[in-house]
Order: sequence, then structure tokens, then C-alpha cells
Amino acid sequence: MDAQTFRHAHRVTYADCTVGNHIYYSRYFDLLETARGEFFRHLGVTFLQWQEQDTIFPVIECRVRYKAPARYDDLLTIELWPTAAERIRLNFAYRILDQANTLILQAETHQVCTSLDEKPKRLPEDLVKSLTPYLHLP
Repeated sequence: MDAQTFRHAHRVTYADCTVGNHIYYSRYFDLLETARGEFFRHLGVTFLQWQEQDTIFPVIECRVRYKAPARYDDLLTIELWPTAAERIRLNFAYRILDQANTLILQAETHQVCTSLDEKPKRLPEDLVKSLTPYLHLP
């Protein structure tokens, strides 16, 4: 069975854009974060609920490859899927497509699981179980 991909929609706002009418490059990091948060919500436990259980997932690395500009009022689809969920490591891959299915961006983020005092801890088993249907192994 093929792994699932989570999709989140975003309409590009005027605030996202430069005077040249394309998304300012750093705003894409916000879009990735929003999609990841919605993915966790979709799985049934929000980032805030994990935090209340003394578990957070700080990003330790992010790679982005810009392919085409997104412009004001474009309807974007942010696709994401986990690529690793083992021990303390949690990695995601992303694609952002516009309404014409043009590839706008590819990215990956690497997170670690820690307590609120930033001490590494194992990924919760119930989280790993909920991620499994979405896990795309390299």
C-alpha cells in the first residue's frame, strides 16, 4: 500500500508578497510550519497538546529549493509527508504547488523530539503509530 500525503490549502495574501508580487522567500517557512501544524491537528493531537505533555519538536535543519514564484491570490497546495520517525528524529518532506499544478517549492525539515527543557526524548509511540500511514521511506 502506498503511503498517504497530507495536503493543506493556502491562498496567498497581499502580506505574503513583495512589491514585485511574489511571495517573499522567508514566508515559505511560515507556510511549512502552518501545514505541519495542521497535519498534527489532522492526526488528532495539536502542537499545544504535545507541549502540555512536555513534548516539543524543534526544527534543527531546513532545506528549501525554490522552483517558481507564487503570486498574490494564488491558491497553493502544500503537500507534506514524514520521511523519518525513529528514536528522537522526525523528518518531513514538502511540495508546494499552485492551482495550475506548477511546482513552486520543494523542502525538507528535520526535527528532534525534546522535553520543554530541550532534553532529547524518544518520539511517543502513539505519534509514531499515527504517522506510519504517511511515512514515505527513501
